[in-house]
Amino acid sequence: MSDLRELYQQLILDHNKNPRNFQVLDSATRSAQGHNPLCGDKVQIYLQIDNDRITDISFQGSGCAISKASASLMTDAIKGKTLNEVEEQFRKFHTMLTDPTNTPDLDQMGKLAVFSGVRDYPARVKCATLSWHTLKAAIENAQTPVTTERDDA
Repeated sequence: MSDLRELYQQLILDHNKNPRNFQVLDSATRSAQGHNPLCGDKVQIYLQIDNDRITDISFQGSGCAISKASASLMTDAIKGKTLNEVEEQFRKFHTMLTDPTNTPDLDQMGKLAVFSGVRDYPARVKCATLSWHTLKAAIENAQTPVTTERDDA
């Protein structure tokens, strides 16, 4: 198990140092901002949606390794997916991090499974889910920035 944790840590560090899709998406049709005031994480999600499908996604922001890696891995995981598929992935990811009775299907989660251990550190759950809640706000075309200090974040 320690080898698996080490591999997970390496993946998180890699996505923190070399985030994928880390840029402004000039062709974005929607975007949203998110902020975790407890640790200072900030993220801006950019989406290009065409025919109910996310055809492109990117992000900008700053924050801890978990926050940045989560945004990076999220963009890889949902690019090309339909909005329904994204909603289902959001639900699975959120449940994996917040429901201690849930045993996540790590094969089904793919690389996002690296965050399965975050639920052991409740203060870090908000770091890992900030980009996902911001993604949801962008899909909904919400004008109010997302904050982790809301009850549903």
